[in-house]
Amino acid sequence: MPTLIEAADQLRRTLQPLAFSAPVTHTYNPLDYAWDRHCDYLKRFGKGRKRVLLLGMNPGPFGMAQTGVPFGEISSVRDWMGISGPVGKPDPEHPKRPITGFNCKRSEVSGRRLWSLFAGRFPDPEDFFADHFVANYCPLVWMKETGANLTPDKIPAADMSPVNEACLTHLRAIVELLEPQYLIGVGAYAEKQLAGTGMDSRSGNTIGKILHPSPASPAANKDWAGTATRQLEELGIW
Repeated sequence: MPTLIEAADQLRRTLQPLAFSAPVTHTYNPLDYAWDRHCDYLKRFGKGRKRVLLLGMNPGPFGMAQTGVPFGEISSVRDWMGISGPVGKPDPEHPKRPITGFNCKRSEVSGRRLWSLFAGRFPDPEDFFADHFVANYCPLVWMKETGANLTPDKIPAADMSPVNEACLTHLRAIVELLEPQYLIGVGAYAEKQLAGTGMDSRSGNTIGKILHPSPASPAANKDWAGTATRQLEELGIW
């Protein structure tokens, strides 16, 4: 069985040659240019079995796209997790979406909300990651010519087919390695991908979801932390 790093390396190699048609003009893969920081995250927090796997969709432009860490809002990654260091650049780089790594001045709202909830409950990140782990289903970031972000559901189905195949293979590897009891989608899209692994047929596994913290969701802008906490409590996780 591969390690988390070996599984991530296989995923990034599989995705490297893929091309995407309109409306996509630029595709970033943080597993390439932010690989060292992603490995820092896996080495420090991905060891051993986890009771809870929380799965996001794909990187935001000011989160994992900058840091290589899922939902990787910079202050959370640097100040709470203690991860920082050089980050490279994608090629080609969109002029309106520069990668400046830990020097980025923008804040990823989804990541700030997610990690602030966990940091508030677990001031020491080691306590959180002792039985929780956060991953993304897909590491790719897609952009239009304008620089606007494109979510996976907006990518042509034919282009997404090999992406989904690679990402589901990687997700199954994560589940097999971490052996989580709870498989929790951060949002409905991620929950659907977890269901697609077939892992819910394993004895004792529970698939569920919490509200996605994106500011694009009106519900998430009304006490997202309170809602997510209640959902985790109702699932029996907290």
